[in-house]
Amino acid sequence: MPGQLILIVEDNEKNLKLVRDLLQVKGYETVESETAEEGLRLAAKHKPALILMDIQLPGMNGIEALKHLRADPGTMSIPVFAVTASAMSQDQAVCMAAGFDGYQKKPLEIKEFLEAIRQVFE
Repeated sequence: MPGQLILIVEDNEKNLKLVRDLLQVKGYETVESETAEEGLRLAAKHKPALILMDIQLPGMNGIEALKHLRADPGTMSIPVFAVTASAMSQDQAVCMAAGFDGYQKKPLEIKEFLEAIRQVFE
């Protein structure tokens, strides 16, 4: 649903810009972070409707960040999608087993990506 706030945690500037632009053109609001640690602070502060989390981040990785989100009563119910260049079938299985609510591989399939986001808000 347009107007919803989405937190993007992505350390690659080009990927961050692409995701932000795609979401904003569809009417979503975004807040961004380049690290998991900052992403956790922004999630606690803003309580976004959805978090898009890169897995390979400097410092804490996305799977570890998800554990922190799920352990915090203030963020535990926020849906979190893994968005990663690790696109092997076992990578998706690892992410889903870790507790992510969705999985998008990079490079993004734009229509598939936007449809997955839209379905979160139905």
